[in-house]
Amino acid sequence: MARTETPVTFLRSDYKEPAFTIKSVDLDIALIPARTIVVNRMMMQRSAGSQNQPLVLHGEEQELVSVRVNGEIIREYELTPQSLTLHNLPDNFELSITSANAPEKNTTLMGLYVSNGNFFTQCEAEGFRRITYFLDRPDVMATYQVTLRALKNDFPVLLSNGNLIKQEELGNGWHSAVWQDPFPKPSYLFALVAGKLQAIQRTIKSQSGKEKLLQVWVESKDLDKTEHAMDSLIASIKWDEERFGLELDLDRFMIVAVGDFNMGAMENKGLNIFNTKFVLAKPETASDVDYGNVESVVAHEYFHNWTGNRVTCRDWFQLSLKEGLTVFRDQEFSADQMGSESGRAVKRIEDVRVLRQVQFPEDAGPMAHPIRPDSYQEINNFYTVTVYEKGSEVVRMQQTLLGREGFRKGMDLYFKRHDGQAVTCDDFVAAMADANQKDLTQFKRWYSQAGTPRVKVEESFVSGTYQVTLTQSCPATPGQDKKEPFHIPLLYRLIGDSASSEQLFELTESSQTITVPGLSKKPVLSINRNFSAPVVLDFEQPESELLILLKEDDDAFNRWEAAQKLFMRSILNGKALDAELVSALRAILRDAALDPAFKDLLFTLPAESYLYEQVSVIDPQAIHQARRQVRGQLATALQDDWLWAYQEHQTPGSYKPDAKSAGKRSLKNLALNMLADSGYTKTDDIAFAQYQSANNMTDQYGALAVLVNFSLSHAQACLSNFHEQFKSDALVIDKWFALQATRQIDLQDTSAVLTNVLALRKHPDFNIKNPNRARSLIHAFCMNNPGAFHQPSAETYQFWAEHVIELNHINPQVAARLARALDRWKQFAPNYQVHMKSALEFISKQMNLSSDVAEVIQKALNS
Repeated sequence: MARTETPVTFLRSDYKEPAFTIKSVDLDIALIPARTIVVNRMMMQRSAGSQNQPLVLHGEEQELVSVRVNGEIIREYELTPQSLTLHNLPDNFELSITSANAPEKNTTLMGLYVSNGNFFTQCEAEGFRRITYFLDRPDVMATYQVTLRALKNDFPVLLSNGNLIKQEELGNGWHSAVWQDPFPKPSYLFALVAGKLQAIQRTIKSQSGKEKLLQVWVESKDLDKTEHAMDSLIASIKWDEERFGLELDLDRFMIVAVGDFNMGAMENKGLNIFNTKFVLAKPETASDVDYGNVESVVAHEYFHNWTGNRVTCRDWFQLSLKEGLTVFRDQEFSADQMGSESGRAVKRIEDVRVLRQVQFPEDAGPMAHPIRPDSYQEINNFYTVTVYEKGSEVVRMQQTLLGREGFRKGMDLYFKRHDGQAVTCDDFVAAMADANQKDLTQFKRWYSQAGTPRVKVEESFVSGTYQVTLTQSCPATPGQDKKEPFHIPLLYRLIGDSASSEQLFELTESSQTITVPGLSKKPVLSINRNFSAPVVLDFEQPESELLILLKEDDDAFNRWEAAQKLFMRSILNGKALDAELVSALRAILRDAALDPAFKDLLFTLPAESYLYEQVSVIDPQAIHQARRQVRGQLATALQDDWLWAYQEHQTPGSYKPDAKSAGKRSLKNLALNMLADSGYTKTDDIAFAQYQSANNMTDQYGALAVLVNFSLSHAQACLSNFHEQFKSDALVIDKWFALQATRQIDLQDTSAVLTNVLALRKHPDFNIKNPNRARSLIHAFCMNNPGAFHQPSAETYQFWAEHVIELNHINPQVAARLARALDRWKQFAPNYQVHMKSALEFISKQMNLSSDVAEVIQKALNS
């Protein structure tokens, strides 16, 4: 066997329109797990200017049976493991290809595969080529008619995109269903599902009065966990009508849940396929976080119906066109669902935490790329937080610059111009600019330049005149040493000046100054309010002013931000929290006017991954221990207040997933953690009582986490009980694995977590082929437990390397995401670097690395 060849690099500048287009597709699929037969009839048309060019179709892991052009068998063609090439074709013709594939052997979960005896598909980005030979690229859009045939006893439900037009009994136990999708779509939006499933369904009326059938399909055992997903779907449909005037365009809309799925969900036209994690929810098995995730992911995939399906991306370099925009839409939806301004602030803080903890490090590492990349080797590696979350921030900045009404005008023009087309990020920005007569030329640098901009803030106050000088810069990133100034919208307000209101300042030059004359005293600057731009502020604001912002700022995000900065200074400088800060925090904790969810976020210390970004050389154990010390002081100094908070935020009665109740539970469970951290002697009894009496997963798991993380006396018994109670529920057992993989390390026995993870790896319930299970144990330990994973010895990094290699042969996408755990190895202290590099090199020397993993490892080593 040969080692992996150097991956091919694809360039955005090399884009060419396809030599052929496909007007319509007629698929006949005989579903047999061992050998599925696909007959693909396509009406083809040669594109202008492509005379004499061959037709090159993509195809992988297929057995070619026959090729016909206008009914005649073709025997002369070129066949490789990746393509089928045909020469000397007419300008218009019918192409019929018969091929076979083996879904039951498909562990990659791309294309057509079998999960728990049922058929499912995943075609984004390049999975359709595993189903049939095709022009598998997003700018080839066609209408589809799909005939599915299968044994009825084994596969009674047959689903595909669009509208059901015919069902038929075929004899010999076989049956068929014919589906027709009237809207042209690219192949990545194709889907089919077949198996033993049941659905809940509702009929609603759209804004224009049309009836729509909504269905959520699951295995029968999960039918009682589907109501929340259905409610979320209905809320999403109504919100999109009200906010953007966009209606559901098909007669029906279906969601299907599957336990084996690489992603969260997929927006296939009219037939969304979901990871069960983002569909199934009932109080006893799903936490408040799970309920929120179901709501936001259902919304995200539904919103794709317009931003991604009706208007799709021309090529995969434009991925953020649909993903960044749709993340922005689902974030806005979730914020509106919170029901209050403080609730909207909670949602904003949660989104920014993800950006800072995951995307900012990506921007500073070897995998840094613009939200619209100029090149890629493996497209699966570009489904990143940069494309999604930073892409959302770039869309949000356009709304900030244009205003909410102006943004809506831009969206209306975007759909008017491009409905039914495959377009680019430039097309989206052009619609925003043209609808508002706003020059966004410089703003487009956010699409082409990688990295997180830094804005230095310098103040002066002389003779009643206050000045703020803002200087922007952006560090070099791979392939981009020099950056041009960004167009940065910064919301700011001067606190202490009674006449001051929030203002928008557009930073477009390397350095600009804001001047405010006629002030009696120096104001306190509240800047980048509501995180109006995804930048790092270099602003050494005095702690006395941060305290004023913490106490008085009317912008909830910047109030939270002030607390984060004060916590961070204590952690990184190794100093205790001062008495005035503790006093202010006590007042906030007891302030009845504040949302409990906001308090929970304010008292949650900056994540270790975010703290890594604040130092030049990362010593993970030093940061971990310093963070624990500050948290311990916060717990001890406010012990009485935490006991009060625990008692005051109970939620008696039946479980309600609303934002207010969820906020109370989050603060209550934080208080329980803090009581344990403070050494409160009754914590064990309180946590055990909560575990036993809980009527919902949030409280039961919250109590279990405290027992386990602090090694309290009831921990092991409750862990065993939890497993016994939920052993038949895969998603809850995922939580059981994840809790143990992310448990707090014992500073006296730092290898104990790894020892436990190695034992769990052999547990009969662990199945590395299931992505959710792999993520719940291996990814959770390596990527979500930095204190336990980053040890000075080599053991944990060897564990990581061995599992990247094992997963590489099973599911390259899951392996590549795990491989990212060490991509920033050069920023760690030398005693960590040596073991990280050794582990990376060990992987790089393996035979037959997938292109997904090879790209990540090579970029890390060459950084």
